Amino acid sequence: MKYISTRGQTEPKPFSQVLLMGLAPDGGLMLPEQYPTVSETMLANWRNLSYKNLAFEIISLFATDIPAEDLHDIVERTYTEDIFGTKEITPVRTLKDGIKIQALSNGPTLAFKDMAMQFLGNMFEYVLAKENKQLNILGATSGDTGSAAEYALRGKKGVNVFMLSPDGKMSAFQRAQMYSLQDANIHNIAVKGMFDDCQDIVKAIQNDADFKRQYHISTVNSINWGRIVAQVVYYFAGYFRATQNNSERVSFCVPSGNFGNVCAGHIAKQMGLPIERLIVATNENNVLEQFFKTGEYLPRNAAHTYVTSSPSMDISKASNFERFIFDVMGRDANQIQALWTQVANGTGFDLSHKLNEIHEKYGFVADKSTHVDRLATIKEVYETDGELIDPHTADGIKVARAVRLPNETIVCLETALAAKFENTINEAVGKISVPRPEKLAGLEDLPQRVQVVENDANRVKTIIRKTIG
Repeated sequence: MKYISTRGQTEPKPFSQVLLMGLAPDGGLMLPEQYPTVSETMLANWRNLSYKNLAFEIISLFATDIPAEDLHDIVERTYTEDIFGTKEITPVRTLKDGIKIQALSNGPTLAFKDMAMQFLGNMFEYVLAKENKQLNILGATSGDTGSAAEYALRGKKGVNVFMLSPDGKMSAFQRAQMYSLQDANIHNIAVKGMFDDCQDIVKAIQNDADFKRQYHISTVNSINWGRIVAQVVYYFAGYFRATQNNSERVSFCVPSGNFGNVCAGHIAKQMGLPIERLIVATNENNVLEQFFKTGEYLPRNAAHTYVTSSPSMDISKASNFERFIFDVMGRDANQIQALWTQVANGTGFDLSHKLNEIHEKYGFVADKSTHVDRLATIKEVYETDGELIDPHTADGIKVARAVRLPNETIVCLETALAAKFENTINEAVGKISVPRPEKLAGLEDLPQRVQVVENDANRVKTIIRKTIG
């Protein structure tokens, strides 16, 4: 399998090269030349596989240049009960009202990002050792990607991590998870601004071809294809756990910020997984909700992005959205270049003439949840089901309940554990002790290591130069 760019100006490349690339040289995102097709026989054979064996079957369709024995070893080391807490890895549970929740947050940083990042860390180390290369990861996080990346890559040979985050905009737990790491290859940079500012800096540096080449810059944000392909796996796992047989159809509700998580669901659906609808749940930063309801994509600048109680979704420019629109536009790279020129100019674009296709063929719908909504949902689930959910998962459940059709099976993708957002949980249900894994007790009291900088790509480049030498 070879990979092409959404902008059409990059030569087709194999999986291992795309893995290290981040943004394509032409500024686009990499995608397979075509998605693999999953037959009914394959679905039947996969239904009762362990998670690690299912991951091997699916990822091997995309990573065709990685020897099967090596890929099997990487997957075997990644998806273990020791790392993810259960043999099932992503168990599915059902609330009293019938909404299902797929647990994706049992990894080291208590967020769904661990599902892909643990794989990516092991895959990076493997490819770099094979090719005798060094890599400097430059990323941006709105809350969970950063810690998941750092925990997956800490101490890895041949890798440095430079992680940008919006100064003061994450929860105390999220900050402590990242900034308390003392590993020599981990470098935290807090930017005075919003997540979108951090993301813009990453893209600006990625687009500086000379700097990127000289300092071997790559990314672990969801623009990295390795992240997306690993996330495709849990849609299949969730489907099998939520159904009795492969004649049933399931809808997934996905809290969305950067569109990477639900983009993996889109790919699973295109491969042939029996997905009925892909329900996008946004918070007050509802650019994606507006698009899926009107066809108008109008990204906001950082000054008009709200700071909310579901901070990992405080994003107004969804990087992975380009991958989906590439498919919607018949994979016409010229149209993508034209549309994203409009995005760069701040005007956005209007695809209202494509709405029926987006709803019917691709199955997308969307709705939003506000601070009041998520507090009410956290409280209600706690009272009816006796469990605490984090604010982002609450956004998903609120939206799933709002748009659910008669007899529709909806699986909400869990985003994180409640322990990461204790203040919001206490606001919703009253002052209680929010449980957290024993190994994370006293996390916020650990010494922290972070550099705070102005919103300036050149300042970040200087840090990278000084660190690498």
